[in-house]
Amino acid sequence: MRPVDLIVRFEWVTVAALAIVCYAMSSFSWWLFALLILAPDLSMLGYLAGPRFGAVTYNALHILIAPLVLLLAGALLAGPVTTAVALIAHIAIDRALGYGLKLPTGFQDTHLGRIGRDRAAG
Repeated sequence: MRPVDLIVRFEWVTVAALAIVCYAMSSFSWWLFALLILAPDLSMLGYLAGPRFGAVTYNALHILIAPLVLLLAGALLAGPVTTAVALIAHIAIDRALGYGLKLPTGFQDTHLGRIGRDRAAG
């Protein structure tokens, strides 16, 4: 792994840790966290309709804009549940593990590079 890749992954680990610490400090329900931490991955079901549709549905729930908008809305509207959902660090954890936004060519192809066992093939 290149040093720059390691730095980027460390940045995402830091973002994930910060989000989880903020979640804990806000006394939100850990049941909600456990229930929703993998919820965005249900968007992978879009791949049943083909790689192009799968990439669109997956990416819609894996862009950083979504939790940032939720966090802002939670702060402006004093919505604790909205804030709690925004602080669930799914996207940061994905990026820290090397999973990126999907390309329409296939599930293994991401903006961060190819993932999976056959990543050298890409």
